Amino acid sequence: MTTAPPAAPVGPAHPDGPAHPDGPAHPAAGLLEEPPPRFTGALPLWYQLAASLRAAIAGLDHDAPTRLPTEAQFARHFGVSVTTVRQALASLAADGLITRHRRRGTFANPDALRSRTLRVLGSADAIMAQQSSDEIQVLGRARVPGGSGPAARLGTAGQAVLIRRLRLDGGVPVSYAENYLRPEHADRITDEALIAAPITKILHNDLSLPLTRIDNAVSARTATAGLAALLRVDVLSPVLVSDNVTYAAGGTPVDVARIHYRGDRFTFAISLDIP
Repeated sequence: MTTAPPAAPVGPAHPDGPAHPDGPAHPAAGLLEEPPPRFTGALPLWYQLAASLRAAIAGLDHDAPTRLPTEAQFARHFGVSVTTVRQALASLAADGLITRHRRRGTFANPDALRSRTLRVLGSADAIMAQQSSDEIQVLGRARVPGGSGPAARLGTAGQAVLIRRLRLDGGVPVSYAENYLRPEHADRITDEALIAAPITKILHNDLSLPLTRIDNAVSARTATAGLAALLRVDVLSPVLVSDNVTYAAGGTPVDVARIHYRGDRFTFAISLDIP
C-alpha cells in the first residue's frame, strides 16, 4: 500500500531555474538518455515515476553533475504532467535523495548517493574459473572519451575503449558488463577471445600484463528500462552492480568494469576467516 506523496509546490513556486554560477553548468543529462519505462495502473503514477528516478539517480557516476533536468524536461521525457513530476520529486526530497533550490534548480544529494562499501579479500582465480563456462555475447565496442564517466578511472588523457558483453546461463541473461580498457590493450583483444574467457584472464594470460590487484565495490539498485531489456527483467527489478578496477604493476589501472547482475539469478557470497 502506498501513501500519499509529500505536498508538492503549486504554480510558479517550483525551484527549477538557470544553473547557479557556483553550480555545474550542465545538468545530469544522462537521466534522460534511457528510454522511459512503461507505467501501469497498478500503482499511482507519481509513485512509479519516483521509483524510476530513484534508480536513475542512484546509478549516477560519483563525478557526474548533480544538477538534475527541469520539471518540464522530466515531464516531456516520461510523458507525464508537470504536477506528477513535482509529486515524484517531492517524494525524493522528503527522503533526502535530492535538494531543491528556487531559481537554482534541483540537485542530487551527494551524501545520499554514498553507500557503505563491502570489501572482499581473496583470489581472483576462483571467480575467473566460474565465469569461463558461461555463454558470452559481445554486444559491441567503441572508443569513448577517457576523461569522463567510469573511463576516467583509467587515468588516460585521450580515449578509452568500451566493450559491452552479455553473459548468459542456459540461454537466459544473468549479467551485463561494461569494460573500459586502454586502447593499446583493447586493440589486441579479439571478439573470439572475449567469448572464450573473462577480460581479467585475457589481460593476464594473453597480454601478459602483471596484474596485482582488483578493487571491487558492490551495490544494490533497480533496473532501468534499457538494462531491463538486456537482462529480460521488468523495469525496477533488483540488480546487483559490481564496480571493479583492475591494476597492473606500478598501480596502473588497466580495466574499469561495471557489471550488472540479475537479482533473481545471482547470489553474492563471501567467506571470512576469523583470526
